[in-house]
Amino acid sequence: MTRVSRRSWRLSPLTAAVRYGLGFTLIGAAGAALAQQDATEVETDTVVVSATALKVATPLVETPRAVSSVDREELETRNVQRLDESFRYRSGVLAGHYGADNNTDWFKVRGFDQSTYQDGLRIYRTGYYQWLPEPYGLDRVEVFKGPASILYGEAPSGGLINAVSKRPTAEQQGEIQLQVGNRHHRQFAVDTSGPATESGDVRYRLVGLYKERDGDLNDTENERYYFAPSLEWDISDDTQLTLLASFQKDDGVPVNPFKLSYGTVQDTPFGKVDPQTNYGAPSYDKDEHTQTAIGYEFRHFLDDTWKFEQDFRYSQLDLDLRSTYMMSGTGDGRTANRGHLQRDGEIDSFTIDNRMVGQWYTDRTENTLLFGVDYQDLSLDGKEFDSFGYDTVDIFDPPGSITPVSGDQLTRRQIDKEQLGLYLQNQLRIDNRWVLLGGVRYDSADVRNESELNAVTVDETQSATSWTGGVMYLADNGLSPYLSYTESFQPVAQTAASGAVFEEIEGEQWELGVKYAPSHWDGYVTAAVFDLEESNSFATSPAGYQSQEGEKTSTGFELEGVGYLTDALKLTAAYTYTDTRDADDNRAALIPRHMASAWMDYDFEGTALDGLRIGAGVRHVGESVDGSITVPDYTVGDAMASYEFGNQWTAQVNVNNVTDEEYVASCDFWCYYGESRSVIGSLSYRF
Repeated sequence: MTRVSRRSWRLSPLTAAVRYGLGFTLIGAAGAALAQQDATEVETDTVVVSATALKVATPLVETPRAVSSVDREELETRNVQRLDESFRYRSGVLAGHYGADNNTDWFKVRGFDQSTYQDGLRIYRTGYYQWLPEPYGLDRVEVFKGPASILYGEAPSGGLINAVSKRPTAEQQGEIQLQVGNRHHRQFAVDTSGPATESGDVRYRLVGLYKERDGDLNDTENERYYFAPSLEWDISDDTQLTLLASFQKDDGVPVNPFKLSYGTVQDTPFGKVDPQTNYGAPSYDKDEHTQTAIGYEFRHFLDDTWKFEQDFRYSQLDLDLRSTYMMSGTGDGRTANRGHLQRDGEIDSFTIDNRMVGQWYTDRTENTLLFGVDYQDLSLDGKEFDSFGYDTVDIFDPPGSITPVSGDQLTRRQIDKEQLGLYLQNQLRIDNRWVLLGGVRYDSADVRNESELNAVTVDETQSATSWTGGVMYLADNGLSPYLSYTESFQPVAQTAASGAVFEEIEGEQWELGVKYAPSHWDGYVTAAVFDLEESNSFATSPAGYQSQEGEKTSTGFELEGVGYLTDALKLTAAYTYTDTRDADDNRAALIPRHMASAWMDYDFEGTALDGLRIGAGVRHVGESVDGSITVPDYTVGDAMASYEFGNQWTAQVNVNNVTDEEYVASCDFWCYYGESRSVIGSLSYRF
């Protein structure tokens, strides 16, 4: 067995002036605050408060970072069925580019990959072991755009998605919901919450769901069971403990939307390939996926200044996957090679985040100092099989079957990963006008990847120091311009096809933006320009393998607004321009230059149609490229209507892709048709 070991201690490239400037801002602000501990508290108005960007609850319009949030009301209005549907009407986020996958959530943020978190703790997604948050169990979903290592450690350059679970409520409430729809959609869901004791110091919530639906390809399907209990306990006036648990089981036939450019964006003598064509083997393929998690959030006020916070989660994911997919054409114009893969194993992981938060106030300043230590541990043990040329099929008439793989053809893979992070951040607010932000983080990741297939063990320690900084001005008219800098660090414990060890991936971003949220208007508008650079980027080679091809850049402009035009009419609109380029300065695959969307909903409350609510939206995605191939732009429309009757009942219907538009969503070696029309009716009873 060959053993490859490399240890590195390196910093992300950054000019000395920026490093030392951020450092002095951080230390100076903290020192000034420590000298003023007995000042009075300053009240601030809020629009949307989130802890995703800073790990401290802060109004988004007063945060010198680009963060978007989708709340529970919007998730229900648009009847979001998969996590990657959440940000269809927000800027900077590309989703649906791989079609309607039924066992993975796909996002691109500012042209790059992102990491997914739930309740502020990392969700491990390694290879085909994908943790899938159930949207019905979420209170909201947030996206942090751009490098986010300063508070979260290992992170891709695009940013992170944070799914926030439903929590117990002080008031008794409940819901029973039934859904039916096309593609044999069936769903039954229950959500009940309230006080568990007479005094209300203990509160509970139980969320459960059963759902089944056919996939967007012929003979694919998925069935899901989901159960998420939670308990919140006010141990004392200064101490609170929240327990969060979930169990989810999926069983189905996977959707593999891989198709060739030949027959999709390119014409053939035999016509186009039907979008619902399945190159898999439904009688043999399967996706049995079980995920379980239990954890807690602990909060304790030591005094009027300091608060200790600790978040912990243990999770396990069991996967038994057999998946057949289109690989490459043979050149005869009619047949193509299929690939086949199998994964049979489990991931055990736990993560813990400990932090101290201190706040001091004077007549002119408000200072928040955050420092913490987090630790992540992951262990994967499984068997796998990969064949990129397993058999050959007719492109226009695939057989739907495959020769079974014998058990002795599977090889074992083990991945063990530990990451320790130390971080420090200071936010200083001066005269209710200026917000100064500075932070630094050190990460060390030990990763071991051992595979029987190529008899190579990768054993590495990769480390980095990440910096961040920002400044924002808060004007009386609600206009808040800002400038920020962020970095990211992502260890990679894999080998290339040649056996060479991949380098760690690093990203850095400058962003200049403005946020507008006047006190007289229920809403906000944000605009930002950004310049993001990633080193050691991955790309898909012509042979279908992953390779590192040096630097990748992304520059762009984003405009986003959510607000009420009248008391009854709400508008959500976004525009994104993104120019993402590879190491050779060519446009990167998948990423369109232009995206635009708008959603409006109108509530007829107080009129003759009281109880009726209607909504409609349009989504436009500009053309993208894959080498010499141009993927045309597309536009799809969505609509909804709901009616409340009897004070407790609500009937609703949602239609996505109203006209059943047939389009290719993107190409990157393979091409992917976009999701077909979806129609779902819901009936809810609230008590």
